[in-house]
Amino acid sequence: MSAHPQAIPSTLNYRPAALAGPRSRLRWFRTDRWTAGHLIAAGLMGTLGILATWDAWDDIFRLARSPSWTDGENTHILLVPIVAAWMVIVRQLRIRHCKPTGTIIGFITAALGWVVYLVGYYRGYLSLWHAGAVLVMLGCVLSILGKHALFRFFPAIAVLVFLIPVPTQYRLKIAGPLQAWTAEISQRILELFGVPVERAESRLTINGQPVDIIEACNGLRGVFCLILVSYAFSFGLPLRNGVRLVVLLASPLSAILCNVLRIIPTVWIYGYYSHNTQVSNQVGDLFHKASGWLMLPVAFLLLLGIIKVLRWAMVPVMRYTLAS
Repeated sequence: MSAHPQAIPSTLNYRPAALAGPRSRLRWFRTDRWTAGHLIAAGLMGTLGILATWDAWDDIFRLARSPSWTDGENTHILLVPIVAAWMVIVRQLRIRHCKPTGTIIGFITAALGWVVYLVGYYRGYLSLWHAGAVLVMLGCVLSILGKHALFRFFPAIAVLVFLIPVPTQYRLKIAGPLQAWTAEISQRILELFGVPVERAESRLTINGQPVDIIEACNGLRGVFCLILVSYAFSFGLPLRNGVRLVVLLASPLSAILCNVLRIIPTVWIYGYYSHNTQVSNQVGDLFHKASGWLMLPVAFLLLLGIIKVLRWAMVPVMRYTLAS
């Protein structure tokens, strides 16, 4: 008479409940790959880096939103976190291959940033002061995530340079030629459609109403935003490096084109909307503020259309063929 042997629980995989908790918690900080624990710790360290240099970060935030959320000379700073997050999202599959190794690079970056921060603070160099604060925050993050965060997500880190406000003297040197080119192109397009307009340097006069280009397109207020859009576009798609370089180099031209598309209806509103100058100026200012942010999706769609045309013409623009 045979009987089935009673199942005997194996002790090979047995682990006391008292040891299960700490062992499972250690998985949050594995050394073979990043875990949620590493990402949370990196966020906390980055926050500590910001708090340690809070006076510089507070000044960056003040410049980004001054004098208002739409008219500030450094409004593009508000887009930097969005673009950086987009650079990480499109590369999220790389996270599984990243290890928390080479963390010494984070301590070196933080120390270098602290030196730059102090030099900028005591010598009165605002750009170095702001750059040092950004480096301290970046070094704190890298001290947890390691070198893979720097090399595998370099586009997301490189875009942080736009967090540094552009010094006024350099911005004005670039703004002058762009304003003159924008005024000349706008004049020729308006005359092409039969609209009488006079130009004196960067000022257009339409229907007796003078419109200064520096007021209509705000100098470089939109240029750096459009450069960020071009950056997000070129590194958000698997483009060839040569195509990415062309897109980045052409971003000032796309900025001029978008400013022209923005200034032509703005000038027309200032000159022809109403005989009441106050009403005309109010409507023109409202359109100017709204169209500033509207140019960002317009620029993105323009770049996307160019890539579509090149792919239709069988021009190799992608590193590899994407499925339809």
